[in-house]
Amino acid sequence: MRASARRWKYEKEDAMTTTSWPAYVVFGEALTDMVHQGGQDWLGLPGGSCWNVARVGARLGVPTAFAGAISADTLGDQLAEASAEAGLDLRFLQRVERSPLLAFVGAQHPPQYFFVGDDSADLYFDPERLPPGWRQAARTVHFGSLSLARQPLAARLCTEATQARAAGKRIAFDPNFRTPMRAPEYQAVFAHMAGLADYIKVSDEDLRGLYPALDEHAALAALRALAPQARVLLTRGADGMTLLHGDGACEQPVFAVDVVDTVGCGDAAMGGWMAGLLLDPEATLARQARWAAATAAVAATRAGAYSPTVAEVSVLLGEAAVLA
Repeated sequence: MRASARRWKYEKEDAMTTTSWPAYVVFGEALTDMVHQGGQDWLGLPGGSCWNVARVGARLGVPTAFAGAISADTLGDQLAEASAEAGLDLRFLQRVERSPLLAFVGAQHPPQYFFVGDDSADLYFDPERLPPGWRQAARTVHFGSLSLARQPLAARLCTEATQARAAGKRIAFDPNFRTPMRAPEYQAVFAHMAGLADYIKVSDEDLRGLYPALDEHAALAALRALAPQARVLLTRGADGMTLLHGDGACEQPVFAVDVVDTVGCGDAAMGGWMAGLLLDPEATLARQARWAAATAAVAATRAGAYSPTVAEVSVLLGEAAVLA
C-alpha cells in the first residue's frame, strides 16, 4: 500500500469515529429517469448526474454525501433507498412536499430526453438545513449539471461554491451540457463556476453545446482561459480522454471491455477521478486519468448508470484493491 493511501485510510477511520463527516460533498440534482421501453411503456429509475457522481464516490470507498432535495412521494422514496444502499450520508438529503423532477428519455442511442419539473422538489433545496460543521471537514465539493441551469437553485449553489472555495476546499465542476443551458443567463453561472474550479470534467459533446461557434480546440482553449489553474479532464467516449494541467497533458485510451451501454459513464469518470484523488492525493496525472477511465469502463459493462466498486476498478487496473 502506498504511503499516501495508508495515511488516508487511517485519517478516514479517525474521521468516521470522531466527526463522521464526508470528505466528498456533491451538490446538485437527483431525479427519476423515465426510460421509454417501447409503445406506451416507461421504466422509472433513480438518476441525475450529480446524484450518480455522489453514488460513485461512495461506492469507491470515499465518505460521500449528496446534498440536494427530492420529493416526499414514492419516487423520492426510491431515490432515498438507493442513496442509503450506496452508502451516502443521508443527513445531506432533504425531502420536501413538492413534485419529483423527471427526465423522460425517449431514446438512448443517441440520447433524446426532456425534463419535467417546473416547481419540483430540487428547487427547494435549502443550504441552511445542512448539518453544521460539514464544510470544515469536506475536502472536495462538487457542483454541476442541470442544477446550475435551474433558478433559484443555481444561485444558491453558486453561493455555496463561493463559500466552499473561500474556506479552502477543492471545487469540482462538471457542466454536463443539457438543453436548458442554452438560456443566456447560464453563461454567467458557467463562467463563475469555472473560475472557482480546481477540477473540471468536460466531454467533447459538452464543448459543442457550450461553445457552438467554436471547434473543439478553440472551445477547450476558451474553457481553460476561464480556469487557467484547473485540471481539466476532456472525455471523448470511445476515443479516450485527456487530462490537462498547466502545460502537462496525459492521454488515456479506453479500457477494452464488453460494453452493455454508456449511460452514466461520464458521471462514473468524474466520480472515479475525484475518488481516486481523495484516496491518493499524490497521484500523478497518468494515474488520475487511469482511475477515471477504469471507473467509466466498469460502468459501461452494466446496464444503466452503474456505480462500480473499488474492487471492480482495481481488477480492471490489474492492481490489488489497496485504496479500499
